[in-house]
Amino acid sequence: MEELSQVKQQIKSFIQDCGDRRSLELFDLLAQGKMLRSKLILKIAGINKETIELCAVVEMIHAASLLHDDVIDEADTRRGKPSINALFDNKTSIMFGDILYSKAFTQLSQMDKEVAYIVSNAVTLLSIGELADVELTNKFNNDYDKYFDMIYKKTASLIEASAKAAAILSNKDKEAYALYGRNLGLAFQMVDDILDITQDSKTLGKPAMLDFVEGKVTIPYLLLHQRLEDKNKLEKLYKKELIIEEISWIKQQMDETKALEDSIKLAQKLGLEAIESIKNNNNNEELVGIMKAMIERKF
Repeated sequence: MEELSQVKQQIKSFIQDCGDRRSLELFDLLAQGKMLRSKLILKIAGINKETIELCAVVEMIHAASLLHDDVIDEADTRRGKPSINALFDNKTSIMFGDILYSKAFTQLSQMDKEVAYIVSNAVTLLSIGELADVELTNKFNNDYDKYFDMIYKKTASLIEASAKAAAILSNKDKEAYALYGRNLGLAFQMVDDILDITQDSKTLGKPAMLDFVEGKVTIPYLLLHQRLEDKNKLEKLYKKELIIEEISWIKQQMDETKALEDSIKLAQKLGLEAIESIKNNNNNEELVGIMKAMIERKF
């Protein structure tokens, strides 16, 4: 998409404003994602100087969070490319993330006051969500509300803010689009958690069922734990390198208890609620398409 190349150019321009050659070099090494947040903003508010700058700010914030994430997770790759911490070291990744955060907030301070507040508040929530995600790996979490709160803050809050800010800039129903963005973020994370179980390692680009090994009790495991008579058996497999028989047992139990099936239904329910929230606003076929592609996919 041509407009996404405009966003990338705007990010580069913001970094050039910093007058630091090293930051530009590091930016060129960042793996480029699908830019979901930018696509959302541009589909809601159209393409103009204001929206391109908002996209650039949001993408810089997202990139900064991932740079810090890779250090926390000790990740060697990001989107199939070597991560910055793997290419250099943790300090470089953290400090470059700080530069992107700081420059994003500098640009945000020049924007519409309500937009600036919504986006900056989402970054606070995102950071709290990151901390909660780390703390929830300390022991087996069987609390659905804690999981839901964490994925809202860590993943959905910035997507929600992007949609709401775009609606403000284009004089649309900000609460309707905020709900769409929130549910898109929640469904996105739930689908990602489900795919970790249903897809093979080659498709995922990482070992299958890695979430549970790394201490993440995601929605399918939460529902499975609720429904198992022998909860202790599942708890003993937590944060353990799983052998084939153990993987097969988990998958079989998820089928028998319908934990996986119901996890998919929960994600789909969120998606349908989001579609309903924007149905009375005009020209939303693409937004409906984005959500349907996520919740109607093959798992």
